[in-house]
Amino acid sequence: MDRTPGTSVRLRLALSYAGFLMVAGILLVAVVWVFLLRYVPDEAIRLHAGRPRDGSPGSPGLFIPGRYDLWRAFAPKAALTLAALLVVGLVGGWFLAGRMLAPLNRITAATRAAGSGSLSHRIRLPGRRDEFRELADAFDGMLSRIEDHVAEQRRFAANASHELRTPLAIAQTLVEVARNDPDRDVDELLRRLHAVNARAIDLTEALLLLGRADQGTFTRERVDLSLLTEEATETLLPFAERRGLAIETSGVVAPTIGSPALLLQLTTNLVHNAIVHNVPGNGGVWVTTEADPQTVTLTVENTGEVLAPELVATLVEPFRRGTERVRATPANAGHTGVGLGLAIATSIARAHDGSLRLAPRAGGGLRVTVRLPAAGPEAGSRQGAPNGTAKT
Repeated sequence: MDRTPGTSVRLRLALSYAGFLMVAGILLVAVVWVFLLRYVPDEAIRLHAGRPRDGSPGSPGLFIPGRYDLWRAFAPKAALTLAALLVVGLVGGWFLAGRMLAPLNRITAATRAAGSGSLSHRIRLPGRRDEFRELADAFDGMLSRIEDHVAEQRRFAANASHELRTPLAIAQTLVEVARNDPDRDVDELLRRLHAVNARAIDLTEALLLLGRADQGTFTRERVDLSLLTEEATETLLPFAERRGLAIETSGVVAPTIGSPALLLQLTTNLVHNAIVHNVPGNGGVWVTTEADPQTVTLTVENTGEVLAPELVATLVEPFRRGTERVRATPANAGHTGVGLGLAIATSIARAHDGSLRLAPRAGGGLRVTVRLPAAGPEAGSRQGAPNGTAKT
């Protein structure tokens, strides 16, 4: 924004200091003069003047020359004092304003550095806490969050580009091989192209859903998280049966405020992730909902490999998987995922003013806990019987 040049804040503060000091000096001089006129005895002024007009007591002109001489003696010194106060006010105000505005100059320099792309710069203003220190600390915190967000977006863009390029490169390879093969199987080629294209579509839709959740552009309404849990587990039950896994759901009514579609997607992603990263034929998935007057909780646990805490902390990043990339097999065809399940779930929980936490289970596997704000004071009073259990 183009602005017309104006007076600096430092100069205005210096003029303000000098102006207040001059006003105080003038008031002081006025008080002294009023005191001399009204409260100093006439005899003292007469003796100080030393030249009465006549000797008769009570003569009208006896004390006029004395007060006039007092004014002549007082006025120059008062003027010099005010002039000195003006100089001291300007000079002292200039230095005091500069000292007080020094932290603001550092904050301005840091803002310009951040505007030029240097997000790693921090003010780190020393000293005890005051308004400037609070502003500097808030600015440092904002820069830290922006730097983390930009780094996350760069990693996400790089991973998304890689993931999107993979199915396109596979499709191109299939087409080139088929074009150079006179004995190509058209049906097999179409089947493979369809699978590759379906994966690219799934990945694109997941990216769009992740962006929608990050932006928070959705309609909020009352939602029962326990009902969404039942719907998600029923949808994924055939997939769990093919892998020989048991799904158990239990809990209480858990009302919250949010988007039913996004919260269903969150629940589905967590249950799907628990099924895919599990022990086929001898594993299980446990889905539980809890509620209290302030929060509702969704917990999804699954058996699986023993995970290190360092690895678990990275699973919510886009395109990160706890094990090797899941290969498509007849048992999990169409359910291998695109590596965005936990990232989407985290974004949806954050968009609903909630949180998502991961923790490794002692015997192997993962525990995912989602906490969301409860939908009003009646949330805790509506606790009822368990939703039931679905097993395979």
